[in-house]
Amino acid sequence: MSVDVYWRIGTHGDQPSLRERVASRGEWAPVVPGSLAPGIRHGRRDDYSYVEHMGDVARASEVSGFVGGLLPSFPNTDDPWATAATLARETTTYRFMIAFQPGFLHPVQAARMSASLQRVTGGRVVYNIISGGGGPDQLWWGDKVDHDDRYARTSEFLDVLKGVWEGGPFDFDGRFYRVEGAGLPPELTGQPFPEIYFSGSSKAAIDAAGRHADYYLSWLEPFHALTEKFEQVRANSDRAPKFAVRIDVLARETEEEAWDEIRRGWDNIDPTVLRGATGDSIGWQRSQSFVTGAINGHRDLEVTPNVWGGFHLLRGGPAFGLVGSYEQVAERLDELIGLGVGAFILAGVPHLEEAYRVGENVLPLLRGHDLRVGSPLADSHLTGSPLAGSSPAIHH
Repeated sequence: MSVDVYWRIGTHGDQPSLRERVASRGEWAPVVPGSLAPGIRHGRRDDYSYVEHMGDVARASEVSGFVGGLLPSFPNTDDPWATAATLARETTTYRFMIAFQPGFLHPVQAARMSASLQRVTGGRVVYNIISGGGGPDQLWWGDKVDHDDRYARTSEFLDVLKGVWEGGPFDFDGRFYRVEGAGLPPELTGQPFPEIYFSGSSKAAIDAAGRHADYYLSWLEPFHALTEKFEQVRANSDRAPKFAVRIDVLARETEEEAWDEIRRGWDNIDPTVLRGATGDSIGWQRSQSFVTGAINGHRDLEVTPNVWGGFHLLRGGPAFGLVGSYEQVAERLDELIGLGVGAFILAGVPHLEEAYRVGENVLPLLRGHDLRVGSPLADSHLTGSPLAGSSPAIHH
């Protein structure tokens, strides 16, 4: 079984560790002595920008065995489309998983942007389709469409995008979009359609994923809950679905070292923020429901061996991740592969150093699975594109 393993590239700065929730990398936090990308030298900012730092993360994860990188999109991030175009020249076979909300782009324009990127990169664009978590962030974008209708809009968006992909003319008259004679110019047709990683835990999301997803993407949850969710997706899919899981990883040589790192971060958190949910994201609400009982220490959030539900207290993002030795983390990933997971998006703080650590110490321990790296089109006619490269296979 071939497994694609992606890394996450922070598009909004980064922390130096999980020990203290203070950003020190990138302009998204105040640039002070000790900051990086940019830093302060002789009282002035140096010339090392955060986009250069993201390039370092992309190169580090590429050489460490990751197939590509997720580029997140939030109100407080760089734009992932522009970032992908910038970082493509910094890598050879690395795929860029662009996170975006369909409601903020017209599908015909999204098709043109995607086909242009596919053409110049040799097919290294992947979609992470998100339909929004609601609440203040959704209103920040000017989007007042309610939860279930956002997924209906996403389905229409993908219907139109796919309809114009091969050139058209394509007509569509729906609730959210109407096009007449739409299509791409001949020079942009014939590109491979990007793989779709589709997120969402509600029934509306699962129904939409069944129609459109190449990979149904979930945050990490206790394994029994993931199994139930996967079964729901299978029951609502027109074809055999594939599954992916987004996982934060804190792996060290020994289990004791890993948990000691968590403890150091735990000692610095505000105890009043141990619980809480925002917006109407079903995935977030689900993640909070898995932790029950009194929370007196960091190990109380370990719901099953090595599955820890407190990462959101130490950095922004989902609650659950894996904590343990290199061997333990690899064993948990192997268990997930056994449940049907065919792709991972792994992450660690700080992104640069942890890309090397996880790539060198965890990925080689995965047993009996081929890890694919590089563009799926490397052997096609597109390899002559200016930003395309070869696609070696790494077998661990």
